[in-house]
Parts: sequence; structure tokens; C-alpha cells
Amino acid sequence: MKEITNYKNMRILVIGLGKSGFNAAKLLHKLGAQVTVNDLKTPKDDKIVTDLEDKGIQVITGSHPLSLLDKTELIVKNPGIPYSNVLVSAAIKQKIQIITEPELAYEILEAQMIGITGTNGKTTTTTMISLMLNQDRQKGHAYVAGNIGVPASKVAQKATSDDVMVSELSSFQLLGITKLHPHIAVLTNIYEAHTDYHGSRENYIKAKMRITMNQDENDFFVVNWDSEEWQNLSKQSHAKVIPFSRQDKIETGAYEKNGFLYYRDEKIMAAEDIKVPGSHNVENALAALTVAKLMGQTTESIVEVLKTFSGVRHRTQYVTTVNNRKFYNDSKATNMEATEKALSGFKSPIVLLAGGLDRGFTFERLIPYFKNVSKMIVFGETADLMAEAGKKAGISEIKHSKNVVSAVPLAYEMSHKGDIILLSPACASWDQYPTFEVRGDMYIDAIEKLVKKVEEEK
Repeated sequence: MKEITNYKNMRILVIGLGKSGFNAAKLLHKLGAQVTVNDLKTPKDDKIVTDLEDKGIQVITGSHPLSLLDKTELIVKNPGIPYSNVLVSAAIKQKIQIITEPELAYEILEAQMIGITGTNGKTTTTTMISLMLNQDRQKGHAYVAGNIGVPASKVAQKATSDDVMVSELSSFQLLGITKLHPHIAVLTNIYEAHTDYHGSRENYIKAKMRITMNQDENDFFVVNWDSEEWQNLSKQSHAKVIPFSRQDKIETGAYEKNGFLYYRDEKIMAAEDIKVPGSHNVENALAALTVAKLMGQTTESIVEVLKTFSGVRHRTQYVTTVNNRKFYNDSKATNMEATEKALSGFKSPIVLLAGGLDRGFTFERLIPYFKNVSKMIVFGETADLMAEAGKKAGISEIKHSKNVVSAVPLAYEMSHKGDIILLSPACASWDQYPTFEVRGDMYIDAIEKLVKKVEEEK
């Protein structure tokens, strides 16, 4: 951890008492700042507040008093809190600097940094990279951090110059950076997402591209080359652009050709040998192996990871097989692009569980991907819209369910041996669940109950 003094005695307001806010507050206190933490909600766990208050950190919950800004010199904002928030917007008017927790983490980081952003595939790519960099590693460690659920400010305090911090960075986080400078930045893809937060797709793209804004000719920008838009975006970077392509559009980076993965002119492995299913995971593998190669990892280490890595929880995650029916959890599919990729990864008949928060979209664009979907169970605010798309696709059996929990036994009853039962909602979870993780966990719990019931009936 770098010893820095620029925060000493500075009056800093941390807005948001989640993992990132909690760890940012503790780090700032360690750096000598005068820290206040504010959250509109009161945490269920009193220990969080007590832990901070015992260190002399003031904690104010239940409201956003504007008086907090009177002596504030800097704000560290939870990424999920919009800039339209009453306290945040008032701070902007007063020209108080606002950063997010990864920026703070970068300032103390001794390790080299790899940053990953994109609409889909961030977490899987981040995990693959860390596994590849740790495979047969002789010195140091590759730590995952950021939007993947591990606060960067916590990792940065223990990472040394022998280590690497592999950080998943959301568009929300990237809006609050100024100095953050990854040696390798990865753009997995950009689709339509988070326009409710950013106001427009253009603003969303601008936020994503901040990942490369501080890079120079000594750095690398790894970019998905399968869209002309993404190719053009790469021109904004001052780093060396290294492309990857599943559609065999380039041979200067990583690509898939005739069923094999290549890095430049080296054949790495057969695409079908990647353990996690789906064309989207081929893309993730290409991005990850590009980073691993740039970091000097051997082909053997890369292949070993891709042949054994079984996926990240909630992302086309294999759960279990019940009476020759395979259950998969893709709760992270909070948009149509993610569900399209999940559906493309299976050749067996699919019982699809889908639906969730209504963001004003219809689902006709999913119809071409429903070719292997034999039955559907729909739920949430978009249940009727999802069912309508299914009917147009010719799916004869579509049933409504209250939620993912009640959908599990129903899906089992509707299915046949050899079927895939797939939760891939194509929608955010917020109409029924606080996060996609909670939605996925409840789905898995329901499957475990189903397993017990099936075993008891044998």
C-alpha cells in the first residue's frame, strides 16, 4: 500500500454504506481524513455502524441532510447512487469533487492494475483472467476486485508490487475516476443498458470509455472487434489496441477460426473444449487469454483454466441434474443480449424461465433465439410481454408463475428427460428481488428443495 498524505485532515463525506462505502470510509480514516458516512437507509446489521463509530467516524442514516455539505471537501459516492440524488446534485452545484471507491483504491495501489468493463461478460472475463494469472504463478498473486463484489479499496491495501489487481469496473464506477490508470484495459462489448441512469446510450458509452482515458502508448486496450462501433471506439484510446474476435475478423490478436482459438498465429485450443457453454463464453475466453498472453502466461496455463473453469455463480452457472434434466442459473442475464447468448449456448430442448422488471421494452428480438425453447415459464412485471414473444415464436406451452421459486417445480413437471431448464430472465430483478444475486440464490434454493422431494419419492 502506498503511503499518501493528500487526504490527511481532509473533510470527506462517504455517501452509501454498502461494501464499497464501508471499506472506503475505513481506508480514508487510516489515511488521516475526517470522515462522515451518510446513507438514506439504516443498515440491518448494527455492527457496521458500530465498527465505524468506534474508529471515530461519524455515521448519519435515515436521511440526506444538505448541511453535511457545509464543510465537505470531497465526496466518495456509492456507484449505484445516481447523480440526480438530492445530496449529490447539491454537491455538484457547489463544485465539490465527487469520486468513486476504485479511484481511491488506485491512489494507494502498489500492484499493477488490469481493468475490465463492458455490458456483458465482465465478471466471467475478470474471473478467467485472475485464474489464468494465478495458474502456476511463482511470485505474487492476482486478486479480483471492484464490481465483482470485492471492494477495490480493501484489495489495494494488501496487494504488493509483486501482485496484480484484476478489477471489474462498471459504468457507474468509471464516472467517478480521474487518475485511475490500468496497464491493461478490456472492453468486452457495449449494448443498450443503464440508460435510466446515464440518460442516453451516448452517455453510457462515454462512461465505459473512461477506462482507457489515462492510458498511454505503454499500455494495452483489449477490444471486442466484432462490431464496427467498438472498432471505432478503440480509436479514442492512446494505448496499443489489441483486438479479439469470435467472428474471425482479425488475426493480430485473439480469434476463433474453424472451431479453434488462436492468439496471433498460435493455435491455443478447440473452442468446444471450453468447459462453460455458449458463444459468449468463447468471447470471454478470447478476451481473457489475450490479457494472459500480454502478461506473459504460458499457453498450457491458459488451456488448463479454460478446460476446468465451470463458470461464475449466476452466469450460465450449471447447478445440478435432476432425473436427467440439467438446471442452469443465468440470473445475471438482466438484458436481452445476455439471454440471447445464453440460449445460443445450448442445443438440447430448453424450458426457459424469464421475466422481471419492466423497462418499457418488448421482447420480439428474442424470437430468433427461441428455436430450441420448447416451453416457457414467465413471471414478474414483463410476464405478459415475454409470453407474447413466446407465442409469436410458436412456443405452444407457456405458463405464468408467481416468481422463480414457484417456477422451479413447475419447470420440472413440464420438462422431459434430456431437457435444459434455464433461468435467463432478460430483465433486471428489482420488481421482485433486491439484486440478481438474490434472485439466483432463491432459484438455487428451490432446486435443492426439488432434489430432496424427487429423492424422497423414489
